[in-house]
Amino acid sequence: MVEILTFPFMQRALMAGVMIALLLSALGVFVVARRMAFFGDGIAHASLAGIALGLLAGVAPLPIAVAYAVLVALLIYWLERTTPLSSDTIIGILFTASMALGVVLLSLIPGFQPELISFLFGNILTIQTLDIWLVTLLSFAILAWLFTYKRSILFASIDSDSAIVSGIRAKTHTLILYLTLSVSVVLGVKILGIVLVSALLLIPAATSRLLSRSFHAFLVTAIIVGELTVIIGLLLSFLINAPSGAVIILVGTTVFFLTAILTMRARSS
Repeated sequence: MVEILTFPFMQRALMAGVMIALLLSALGVFVVARRMAFFGDGIAHASLAGIALGLLAGVAPLPIAVAYAVLVALLIYWLERTTPLSSDTIIGILFTASMALGVVLLSLIPGFQPELISFLFGNILTIQTLDIWLVTLLSFAILAWLFTYKRSILFASIDSDSAIVSGIRAKTHTLILYLTLSVSVVLGVKILGIVLVSALLLIPAATSRLLSRSFHAFLVTAIIVGELTVIIGLLLSFLINAPSGAVIILVGTTVFFLTAILTMRARSS
């Protein structure tokens, strides 16, 4: 087992995985609190258009995907406040439109694009040093904001009107939360893929919600669950020679159901 950690690709995978798990697990707490589970999935699938645009232009797809995801997040925020439509409806429209745009753009690219498969299903073992630096820098910036204003963000998430009356800039925090979520989800796409990334945003937070009685415990437990899920999933995927992203999510799902069963039994006894 120890010899696995001597491989450079596994070291890079663990470093990137630990950082993205920390970021998505922490943000997932606020996603669960706001009951906006569809947001992460919508942004992940919408990023296909940005990835396709980058591949078509012959440039690195990740920065283009991040920029496109930010644009989608801004549109969601604006339409939520200027139309009577629900968030889920808006996200569903933008998500499907972006997927359609991505499919059209991909049809214009000649030949097979192996990098596209990596973005669709994730391949953490292909992470490069530059990817680690990008994930680390953005993670520290986002987490610094998150932990500095966590109580204000939570208050704004639960009761926006009361937060505004209390002097909290609820609209600003909500906008920043949308933007940080969009950036974080796209960073996670490189590791887990479009199909699976939203699971790492939700599963650790949902598992933590079953165990926690305070917000601080909710946040800390979600991060611990997320980190353990990624580390165990990565090592297991290497040992059984299976796709890392899928194994990570299966490990997380197993932990969630075991936690749900144990907590239900504890309450009934």
